[in-house]
Amino acid sequence: MARPKRIGHLVINVKDVPASTKFYTEVLGFEVSLERPGFGTFLTCGKVHHDLALFQAPEYAAPVTEGGLGLNHMAIQVEDFEELKDYYHRLQEHFGDSELRTVDHVMTKSIYFKDPDGNGIELFCNTFDNPADGLTEMRRPGRQNTELVFD
Repeated sequence: MARPKRIGHLVINVKDVPASTKFYTEVLGFEVSLERPGFGTFLTCGKVHHDLALFQAPEYAAPVTEGGLGLNHMAIQVEDFEELKDYYHRLQEHFGDSELRTVDHVMTKSIYFKDPDGNGIELFCNTFDNPADGLTEMRRPGRQNTELVFD
């Protein structure tokens, strides 16, 4: 049976491409690989042509609704816990604590928040060097998530 290799990129419709581009570049650190005025911006993490694209939504587009159909959140991996901690402090400056949720999933450590249009974002780092160990932990009966505390 054919199997997908990986998710290649994500495209989200936004109400204000310049504002969203600013958020994803200045707050999250993406790089612009191509801007098409009136259409959208293509962003990269620096290794492939694009990882994320921001397309201009039509004026009549319905806003993102919590729990609605469609994207729940996108997960963006960072290198390690130290980098996740750096992001936490940067996000605190941007949002304050009330708009951030932190979770220790055991196999990953994560920060959850929303972009300017209300799309859910998870920044995470893996806690196991071997992906198979993380999968084993995820499947462990009785595994519990806890709040992640940064110093």
